[in-house]
Amino acid sequence: MLSNTLHALARKDVLELGVYNAGLSDEAVRSTWQVETISRLASNENPLGASPAVQAALNSSSQRSAIYPDAASSALRDALAVKTGIAADCIAIGNGSEELLKLLCLAFVNSGDRVVTLLPSFGLHQLYPQLMGAQVDLVAVNQQMEYDLPAWETALATPAKLVVFSNPSNPVGCMLDQRGFQRLIDAAPQDALLVVDEAYFEYCAHLAAYPDSLTLLRQQSRPWIVLRTFSKAYGLAGLRVGYGLASDPLLVDLLNRVRTPFNINRSAQAAALVALDDQQHVRDSAAWVVQQRQWLAAELQPLVRQIAPSEANFLFFRIDGDGAELAKKLLAFGIIIKPWLEPGYRDWLRVSVGSAGDNQRFIAALRQVL
Repeated sequence: MLSNTLHALARKDVLELGVYNAGLSDEAVRSTWQVETISRLASNENPLGASPAVQAALNSSSQRSAIYPDAASSALRDALAVKTGIAADCIAIGNGSEELLKLLCLAFVNSGDRVVTLLPSFGLHQLYPQLMGAQVDLVAVNQQMEYDLPAWETALATPAKLVVFSNPSNPVGCMLDQRGFQRLIDAAPQDALLVVDEAYFEYCAHLAAYPDSLTLLRQQSRPWIVLRTFSKAYGLAGLRVGYGLASDPLLVDLLNRVRTPFNINRSAQAAALVALDDQQHVRDSAAWVVQQRQWLAAELQPLVRQIAPSEANFLFFRIDGDGAELAKKLLAFGIIIKPWLEPGYRDWLRVSVGSAGDNQRFIAALRQVL
């Protein structure tokens, strides 16, 4: 049979690989559950959308859709260099920061290498290393759903190729403060590559306790990269633009060797440039999330078993029962949230902070199904 042939041809690591839970589309929910109004609260998108300037940039870039984009994303890298203080040749651009995670594994991870990351975690922190045949060791959060720093120090006492963690974390939302961040990176093996995923950076960058990762990492004599994205606070999830701020131009050069040459399309580059220039929109988006997150947590508190601390644009909460079953019941109301499927966390779900109307619909529907 053809399927037997394909299984024989496929790499063993691919056959054993899990599938990333990307969530449901509006169209799938609408057609299956026959609902008109959809509240998208599973993918941590920006309820305010992108900067108004983005649409004009998209209209302009579409006039040149027959022309290949700049393979180096030069203008965007130059703008990010000004914004971050990191030299342009130390900045990598990806088709979302998730592509950069894949490129890091393609460039650095061999079969049998050890990778250390968080549990529960963003699925691709596990899947991409496993694609390369790596051993992925997971360090669980503690009972308070915070980073367990003693457990991290124990895990990092053993050699590792990559050390990957998010701050604030996804899906939990907990945040390492400056002391905790310093403690974790000091514990990491000196010859490991540190990968700090700051996809939700904009939601807590204003906090005094949030670490200035670039300053702290520059003091380290080791390779490192900080990943950020335009998908969340900038509202460009549909265009897929992420970037990495690296310790060395050689690290970026190695990533460029394994990426496709035109990985960021012309429209995405144009949109990211103007979105980066509208920092007021980013601040407004973050402020909205903080205010609505507080309301959502207060409404959730009497309904659920536990809510994890969050400095991101979502809440991770625990119920008495199966999270996937609850998420399925909410789909009948047009509410899309994300059940967590990792072993040990099947009674947890993640809900994004949405518009006021979406947040209210979620709480009303949750009261009914519970």
